[in-house]
Amino acid sequence: MTRTPRHPPRQKPNGQTPPEKPVDLDVLDRVVGYLLRRAQVAVFQDFFATFSKVHIRPAQFSVLVVIDRNPGLKQTQIADALGIKRTNFVSLVDELERRGLAERRASERDRRSSALYLTEAGRALVKKLRRMAEVHDRRVTAKIGPEGHKQLLALLREIADGR
Repeated sequence: MTRTPRHPPRQKPNGQTPPEKPVDLDVLDRVVGYLLRRAQVAVFQDFFATFSKVHIRPAQFSVLVVIDRNPGLKQTQIADALGIKRTNFVSLVDELERRGLAERRASERDRRSSALYLTEAGRALVKKLRRMAEVHDRRVTAKIGPEGHKQLLALLREIADGR
């Protein structure tokens, strides 16, 4: 992230601006968490730019895809699978329902809980979102190529599953 200086840099007598010394990040350039966060910011910036046209945020995308592949799951199952706090998940599903993309139905196995399903509009949107996600993913991983992409996914899964 580049910051705009408050004051313009001093110029040499010949009118040229001296090059700025690169910032030394010290240990940060070797810390997995720091680099993951920087990568996440870059990926999310592209995600938001790509999906802003359809007003979908990353968590909404994840929930819609999981409901599409697993119709009838309980809210708690999806929240747990995606690592979303249950209190946050309820408002997320409320928003998807309000937009006519998903619906809660009484679970056939447990009437006290709700099962989630996509509406026809939700299924149509997920189809479009999958295509958009492929383009987005190719764009953000273009620098590392197909083999690097495959390796990165495997490494991230190792970290994520090592809880």
